[in-house]
Amino acid sequence: MRLNNNVTEFILLGLTQDPVRKKIVFVTFLLFYLGTLLGNFLIITTIKTSRALGSPMYFFLFHLSLSDTCFCSSVAPRMIVDAFLKKSTISFSECMIQVFSFHFFGCLEIFILILMATDRYVAICKPLHYTTIMSQRVCAVLVAMAWVGSCVHSLAQIFLALSLPFCGPNVIDHYFCDLQPLLRLACTDTYMINLLLVSNSGAICTLSFVMLMCSYVNILYSLRNHSAEGRRKALSTCVSHIIVVILFFGPCIFIYTRPATTFPMDKMIAVFYTLGTPLINPLIYTLRNAEVKNAMRKLWKKKLILDDKR
Repeated sequence: MRLNNNVTEFILLGLTQDPVRKKIVFVTFLLFYLGTLLGNFLIITTIKTSRALGSPMYFFLFHLSLSDTCFCSSVAPRMIVDAFLKKSTISFSECMIQVFSFHFFGCLEIFILILMATDRYVAICKPLHYTTIMSQRVCAVLVAMAWVGSCVHSLAQIFLALSLPFCGPNVIDHYFCDLQPLLRLACTDTYMINLLLVSNSGAICTLSFVMLMCSYVNILYSLRNHSAEGRRKALSTCVSHIIVVILFFGPCIFIYTRPATTFPMDKMIAVFYTLGTPLINPLIYTLRNAEVKNAMRKLWKKKLILDDKR
């Protein structure tokens, strides 16, 4: 049930109100967004068309790239367009849709990262049982559970947002709608709602980060029993995964595990995990993964051959 009475739209202040800086924001983040779309589209296309990338790790990587693309797209297009406008407004309904989509795909990315860590743990620590444990059916069920879990999380965020009464102030000092900036506008005591926010988003971020780091520590510890070549290959894969985990979870934990207070740096930190991480992920997974690079080369060569025949 929607409790707000007077507010039908919000004003987004964005990253800056300075006209010159807004132009810089437009160019910079347009390039960031296009780079994110290109990088993740290449990974999605390569995995879908390459028979060599049929293992569970690449099945999960496909969904990670998909969630990255959607996660970034829930924020970036409006942010880029708003940089052109003198006054940026967003309707109450659009704001709620953005809250839902942002948390849905952000949570999905967290769950996919957990599945990728699980896959690496089974592959390295239980290699003889890998094909049985991580069968195609099991992987499909795990990904489906990740999508359902993300939906449940996002619905909880929407429920919290709709329970906030807004009586007049409608200026959001941010570049997208999220619960933290909305709490500042609510004309009620938000202590309990903020507590629920921390116990939901904050707990998911923190517990997932701890689980992931523990699993990778366990993996790295088990590598002492592997050959030098096996250690090198496994270490290369795990290091890339650990980099992604730290880059994504560090800013998220900072934002969602504290009381309803804001700092000047919050918007720049949010930029890092809403636009920076989705751009960096494809680079990490392609530059540090020989199989993906080889599959991309074959795909590109195949395309050039087909173009020559035409």
